[in-house]
Amino acid sequence: MTTTKNQTILVTAGTGKVGRRVAEQLAAKGFPVRIGSRSAERPFDWADRSTWAPVLDGVRAVFVMYTPDIGDPLAAETIRAFSELAVANGVTRLVLLSARGEDQAAAAEAAVRDSGAEWTVLQAAWFNQNFDEGVFTEMVLAGGVAFPAGQVLEPFVDSADLAAVAVLALTEDGHAGQNYELTGPRLLTFGDAVAAIAEETGRDVHYIPVSGAEFGAVLAAEFGMPAEEVAGMIDIFATLLDGRNANVTDTVRRLLGREPIDFADYVHDAVAAGAWQ
Repeated sequence: MTTTKNQTILVTAGTGKVGRRVAEQLAAKGFPVRIGSRSAERPFDWADRSTWAPVLDGVRAVFVMYTPDIGDPLAAETIRAFSELAVANGVTRLVLLSARGEDQAAAAEAAVRDSGAEWTVLQAAWFNQNFDEGVFTEMVLAGGVAFPAGQVLEPFVDSADLAAVAVLALTEDGHAGQNYELTGPRLLTFGDAVAAIAEETGRDVHYIPVSGAEFGAVLAAEFGMPAEEVAGMIDIFATLLDGRNANVTDTVRRLLGREPIDFADYVHDAVAAGAWQ
């Protein structure tokens, strides 16, 4: 059943790269939106289950984005409990943002499929916005993006495209029971991506391929990530960066009726908006 414009939609991780865009696009279409974040008027925290019921009150549909990562060992159990509570509180539609090719995400996806709600799973490639709003931002500014991707090809996808597909699934019929693999329009190596940023900005910045262990040391030393989380992230990267995702899909074009945003256009627009200054 289509979500009507008097029914509130909850957007978890609603201040992040994707969630913020989902919320903005929903609001632009006239849907009442509730932001799920620790700083919201009704705080929401995946790690604090006492915050779940208040944000679900009166909600019809939910955009589900688990942080820190859908492949985290706690993700499946947490999402299952949240989905059950959501359905018990009257939610009829769940749209989960998952990761394309991430074996560790399978259990979390199953939790949403088993919830009893209408469900849609969005399996996304690496976000363009990781370079200006995420883990790579400070590396770009420092002149070297060190990452254990080797020369693997990746179909980087734009967060605005992800958000647009999520809005369709949250508000329109025809998307229930669908797994959507979402990619950008072409394949690039991480080196290609960094080179595009260097050319557009004029910055002296390079891609530095490193081992998983070397990148883990960076996560621990510079980001203060606990050893258990570091090990989990290294395992996830080893899975995602083995070449399994080195192909593009036509899903964004088919659903939105336009070509997905290209990485070069993303970089151009990001620079125009003041990124990497």
